[in-house]
Amino acid sequence: MLAVRLSESEAMARLASRDHGVLCTLHPARGVDAVPVVYVMDRGWVGVPVDLVKPKGSTRLQREHNLRADPRATLLIEHWDRADWARLWWVRAELRWQDDADVGCADGLAARLAGSFVQYRDRPFERILVFRVLAAVGWSGSGASTGPAAASGPGPVLP
Repeated sequence: MLAVRLSESEAMARLASRDHGVLCTLHPARGVDAVPVVYVMDRGWVGVPVDLVKPKGSTRLQREHNLRADPRATLLIEHWDRADWARLWWVRAELRWQDDADVGCADGLAARLAGSFVQYRDRPFERILVFRVLAAVGWSGSGASTGPAAASGPGPVLP
């Protein structure tokens, strides 16, 4: 197995080809606060919904409190193949939270979410958390470039 670091363009392509991952923010007392999220990506921006579909104790989520105190975040995505470790890969995106009123792309990200998830067709969003992608790094268990198409799900075993 030839492990390789992904180029930034390959890491960004894999990030754009996926729709869920683990968003990490910084809680002031306990440190890393990691939560699974769905997302969309458009031209270097990531949108994470605060939706009204799933039950919540409050629509003011801890991740938002964390971001107001420190706007840095990380989005981690990965592909796991128990049988073929040459197909393992991960991407870590360094993000910066932006107030959606300041960047004006929340509506476009909301439209992409509505087009990507049947649960969001009627746009049941409280709001969209908007992040600028500052950098993306990644690793692959195979030296072969898999591209976004192969990264989107199960497929043939790579050489």
